[in-house]
Amino acid sequence: MSDQQTPGLAKAISDVSERASLLVREEIELAKAEVSQKVSKLGKGAVVAAAAGVFVLGALVLILFGLSYLAYWAIPFPGDTANNQVFWGFFTVAAILLLLAGLAGLVAFRAFKAGSPPAPKMAIAEAKLIRETVSAEHPETTV
Repeated sequence: MSDQQTPGLAKAISDVSERASLLVREEIELAKAEVSQKVSKLGKGAVVAAAAGVFVLGALVLILFGLSYLAYWAIPFPGDTANNQVFWGFFTVAAILLLLAGLAGLVAFRAFKAGSPPAPKMAIAEAKLIRETVSAEHPETTV
């Protein structure tokens, strides 16, 4: 190798190194932006869901009171001869709610177990494409 080719080769290696580090930094920034965008959307959805939950909770309380009185009226409980022991209706509705809560808890547990944390899919795909391009014998054909 001549002395003139050595500085050119050193400059080319330096350029490749700088561009590779810039590429890595940009991929990290892309991953951060993608994850923060997903978290922001999840946060907005959670706030709206919480507001809806408050309204549903109020309605549910009124419905449960109605169902408790209906259960007392409809079910002939033993030993209740004009004593107006309304609490049996409330106990009946509470038992049904506990059964439903157990079922909902089981479904929620399975859903959380099956779910995965948000991953920067675009950044990962881009990094795989870059790795494939760098390691290819003819990089111009991989794009």
